[in-house]
Amino acid sequence: MIIALACDHGGLELKEEIKKHLEQIDIQVIDEGTYSLDSCNYAEFAIKAAKDVASKQADLGILVCTSGEGVAIAANKVKGIRCGIGYNDEVSHLLREHNDANMISFGAKFMSTSDVLRRVDIFIHARFEGGRHEKRVETIKNEEK
Repeated sequence: MIIALACDHGGLELKEEIKKHLEQIDIQVIDEGTYSLDSCNYAEFAIKAAKDVASKQADLGILVCTSGEGVAIAANKVKGIRCGIGYNDEVSHLLREHNDANMISFGAKFMSTSDVLRRVDIFIHARFEGGRHEKRVETIKNEEK
């Protein structure tokens, strides 16, 4: 599995913890930055990671900013991306199971590292359920066209 990972300055420390965690469980990471605590444009980094996922260079993507909102909004502008905020364990699972999300975002200011790492594992191991959810995801895909 390959994961695209990106953050802004507000999410750098948490991104680094996620990266270390993923590498420890033998998941390859494409780190799209940022790489410093200097103020930066979160959208640039989120879009880079989203393009990795949309182009199939990465299987899934994980984004971090202060709230999780900005990076999710930016990523969702890339055709083929479905990103939501993993604000609790159940939602982190349902993003994949019901929405076939291929990216997840986290808010570094509002979530503990241990909660985020657990939700990363939940997200990457969950699978799309299909069935009744297939039609809903297809409606989203069709709107992109």
